[in-house]
Amino acid sequence: MKKINSDLQSRQRKFKQPDRNVSREFQVYGYELAKKLGDLRNKSLYIKLAKELPRNLLEQAYSFVADYRDARSKGKLFMYRLGELKKDKEGRR
Repeated sequence: MKKINSDLQSRQRKFKQPDRNVSREFQVYGYELAKKLGDLRNKSLYIKLAKELPRNLLEQAYSFVADYRDARSKGKLFMYRLGELKKDKEGRR
């Protein structure tokens, strides 16, 4: 298990020198999410979602996908779960 301090330092380095031409934090988050899901082809979609949606919804959807090791398309499963979470959130209003 990593120490929290080392994890924070690595995230700070990543934000200071991102892999792509990014200038905002949500762009880094969306790119990292696309990389975790193995769907770099649609990285612009994940960047848009990171900009517009609350992080807790994205984190819940990702944790759902992380439990499925044999998923054919983690991106599709992520979008399905995100849609379900958005419906639940609207239903509670």
